[in-house]
Amino acid sequence: MPATKADIIARLQKEILRLQGFKSSTGSAAINIGLGPIKYAFPNAQFPLGAIHEFICHSPAAMSATSGFLAGLLTTLMNCGGAVIWISASRTLFPVALSSFGIHPDRIIFIDLKKEKDVLWAMEESLKCNGLAGVIAETTELNFTASRRLQLAVEKTHVTGFVIRRNPRQLNATACIARWEITPLPSELPDEMPGVGFPRWKVQLLKIRNGKPGNWEIEWLANGFRHIIKSHPIEEKQQKIAG
Repeated sequence: MPATKADIIARLQKEILRLQGFKSSTGSAAINIGLGPIKYAFPNAQFPLGAIHEFICHSPAAMSATSGFLAGLLTTLMNCGGAVIWISASRTLFPVALSSFGIHPDRIIFIDLKKEKDVLWAMEESLKCNGLAGVIAETTELNFTASRRLQLAVEKTHVTGFVIRRNPRQLNATACIARWEITPLPSELPDEMPGVGFPRWKVQLLKIRNGKPGNWEIEWLANGFRHIIKSHPIEEKQQKIAG
């Protein structure tokens, strides 16, 4: 049968995505990260793998929230095999805490450098290694040239990279496929029980190539991410009366 107009448009859209750096590498397309409705913000409703993601952090609390959110992403990526490399010149992450997300800390290789300027170089070299589940780098600034070098590296190996930017002086243009900002939210405990609840975050997708930016509230439970649906004040009042 001859191709329909819709088939031609769909094929052209996929070709444009490929040319613009969005890769659905073999085997990667089937991975479900478990982000719920967030996936519809991505091209083809697929979390971009084999690409560079940029995370913006303006405070220590945001840095902690970002590390937690990334740990949730890594849980799925590492289930498919491969280790993760985490590079920093001033790491604050406590490796044992990763077990809360189902990650064995010994599967992450921490590279602690003395100089900030060496972080992106180490990330670029790490991204050239086939078989890794991901590479994370903590840095301050990221210019377009450096981000383009990172993107060229992942296009050859299809390793996914995450750049955490601490207190960036400016949000300049980069070659990263997405720009995120994760901030913490108060957790909730069932039936007003004491203790600490599951971590919650406000997830903002500030920029996404060929996608739709947006913001969501996400919670991490024992089995993965859960999208928090806000109730209308009237609905909450009715639920309390019914209870």
